[in-house]
Amino acid sequence: MAETWQLVIFWLLAVIIIGSAVRVVTTGNLVHAALYLVGTLMGAAALYLLLLAEFVAWVQVLVYVGAIVVLMLFGLMLTRAPIGKGDFDNNQRPLAGVVALAVFVVSSAILVDAFEGKEINLSTAADPSVEALGEAIFSTYVLPFEVVSVLLLAALVGAIVLARKD
Repeated sequence: MAETWQLVIFWLLAVIIIGSAVRVVTTGNLVHAALYLVGTLMGAAALYLLLLAEFVAWVQVLVYVGAIVVLMLFGLMLTRAPIGKGDFDNNQRPLAGVVALAVFVVSSAILVDAFEGKEINLSTAADPSVEALGEAIFSTYVLPFEVVSVLLLAALVGAIVLARKD
């Protein structure tokens, strides 16, 4: 019975995430797009909670919802971008749709090939402590962690350059 409720909650969250993600890219208002992005990221955090990864869920909320979306909104305000309804459409919609479909098909094929027939058993999961997570990040995954750090620093410098008045 518990698995049924988990599936119901998962599919409900999946519909919410997909719906808000579609609205992020289809809305004409940039502030509304940022708010739909908040919905998408909060849905991802709820999925982490469903997987019993509370620490990762809170990091998702604090870092992505709390910091990244606020940074985007500040960037919109500082650059004086058109915030209201705007005409952001161009003639590349069909190409974007084909590329998005191709990415979806390739990603799905890779995930199905890698995890077909496997089940997640949360009772025998690895050590869920923050100490074990920190040990994994700063030993096994230190290179990807540093690459993400440099990427975020480059995004911050780019935002400052764009916001400067010359």
